Amino acid sequence: MLSIDLAGRHALVLGVANHRSLAWAIAQKLHAAGATLCLTYAGERLRSGVEELAGTLPGTITLPMDVTDDTQIDAVAADLTARWGSLEVLVHGVAYANKEDLEGSFLATSRAGFQLALEVSAFSLLNVSQRMLPLLEKQGASIVSLTYLAAERAVPSYNVMGSAKAVLEQMTRQMAMELGPKGIRVNAVSAGPVNTLAARGIRGFTDKLKDAAEKAALKRNVSKDEVGSAAAFLLSDLASGITGEVLYVDAGYRMMA
Repeated sequence: MLSIDLAGRHALVLGVANHRSLAWAIAQKLHAAGATLCLTYAGERLRSGVEELAGTLPGTITLPMDVTDDTQIDAVAADLTARWGSLEVLVHGVAYANKEDLEGSFLATSRAGFQLALEVSAFSLLNVSQRMLPLLEKQGASIVSLTYLAAERAVPSYNVMGSAKAVLEQMTRQMAMELGPKGIRVNAVSAGPVNTLAARGIRGFTDKLKDAAEKAALKRNVSKDEVGSAAAFLLSDLASGITGEVLYVDAGYRMMA
């Protein structure tokens, strides 16, 4: 029977905010498969929570990384170079937009709000990957980010985050083409609605959960565990021939809607 085996792999996971985070669900799967983990946190407000979660996964380290601060990204790269020497797994689960840019009219999105959403939610994948490249190319690697259906459809109250996810998906394909010769695969997981801290910041999220369950082929919502398993698959050798793809984990909602 085939199983996910990440023994001897080093994994950097961005975007764990609390136990509801999809990035946390992925981290748990990676640890169970044998990977050694580093979880990052953005700011002291999140530090204690991330450290507490990391403490439940023996051998896991935590480091500060605000993805808008190149100095912090470079510090993590330097630390992991000294500590591990290579990086085989990179999980990008970071996304952010100002609340007012999600609640109001999309046309009213400010320049600063648009730039912030795209920098944190999309450009950071490119920037972190570039700064971690010497580690990623040592033994080959797999990169996975988290996206959403709003990248290709108009979704109420998703506004500028939909634009950011569209950029993220295009970057997935472009990076896969450029990094393929280096033995680095790049994919994304598009999850259906899941009750995370970020999702609850979207107006009408509860109704979206109900609508997704009613329309999905499986007639239910997906779980964080299912998203974590799908990401772990893409990050493992079981998906060695897959790159530049978006894997939909949405109980069949996209094909039905």
